[in-house]
Amino acid sequence: MAELKNDRYLRALLKQPVDVTPVWMMRQAGRYLPEYKATRAQAGDFMSLCRNADLACEVTLQPLRRYELDAAILFSDILTVPDAMGLGLFFEAGEGPRFERKANTIDTIKALPIPDPEDELGYVMKAVSTIRRELNGDVPLIGFSGSPWTLATYMVEGGSSKAFEQIKRMMYSEPAALHMLLDKLADSVTLYLNAQIANGAQAVMIFDSWGGALSHAAYREFSLRYMQKIINGLTREAEGRRVPVTLFTKGGGLWLEAMAETGADALGLDWTIDIADARRRVGDKVALQGNMDPSALYAPIPRIEEEVASILAGYGEGTGHVFNLGHGIHQHVDPEHAGAFVKSVHELSRKYHK
Repeated sequence: MAELKNDRYLRALLKQPVDVTPVWMMRQAGRYLPEYKATRAQAGDFMSLCRNADLACEVTLQPLRRYELDAAILFSDILTVPDAMGLGLFFEAGEGPRFERKANTIDTIKALPIPDPEDELGYVMKAVSTIRRELNGDVPLIGFSGSPWTLATYMVEGGSSKAFEQIKRMMYSEPAALHMLLDKLADSVTLYLNAQIANGAQAVMIFDSWGGALSHAAYREFSLRYMQKIINGLTREAEGRRVPVTLFTKGGGLWLEAMAETGADALGLDWTIDIADARRRVGDKVALQGNMDPSALYAPIPRIEEEVASILAGYGEGTGHVFNLGHGIHQHVDPEHAGAFVKSVHELSRKYHK
């Protein structure tokens, strides 16, 4: 594998010194870029794009050609694992992801297989190895998965949900069934992330998009517990380097201290939390990633720079901060605004790294 030329993202996650604060964007390969839209049209549909290693590689690299980002992230979807369990993932225009079959009874959950990541998810591993090769050591490659709770919400509901009525009904009335599902998902995600690492991912991230929908006690029992199980089973060193893991619970600001106890190297923050407060709360236990409101990228460029400066000042001096948006970049953002965002992080952060 090629020598890594820019490792500041990995260094910041491990709280090692950096020259400037590293930056990347969640969903940086996506619909705000005209070149992405062209490649997706070439693929035919979203899952065909995910399943074609060369095209998945192409869209992963597109934002890196435009911007001086400090990391690439695998182009894939969090729902590849439930799809590989046989639920039949498809996307409806304007409706988002749907499943042909639900995992909403004890019998359907018992019947779910744990997918072999090199077989049923081999197309993801091919994409990882292709991207890693084509990056040629320019920046690290991030692998990822959805959290067990987040994946379970789609599997029980049959798709996206606002109220999470069906999975919460299961949680309160049939907790044993839900625990069985979450346990299978934790095992599946552990295998999936370890296979990504074996194929070249240099850091991994667990996206708990819907953990914030849970009550205080339920979050620990049904979300954090299973992310902890994954972390306990992850490969933490490859190619002679530590493989950092980042946990991101959207709406998870209440639970930062508990998340920091899991052994994760970093926590992702959404925009609802003050980063200075987050740093005080977790101390030196973990690095922090975040946390600008993605909608701030609609602002005029001088206002974007003010927002970046404010978050950098909130974190303060020293390493352990990876700058990012508090969630994925919106599809209608002007690509020039995204570029100004990336540039301003590097320029304005230099003074915090002596």
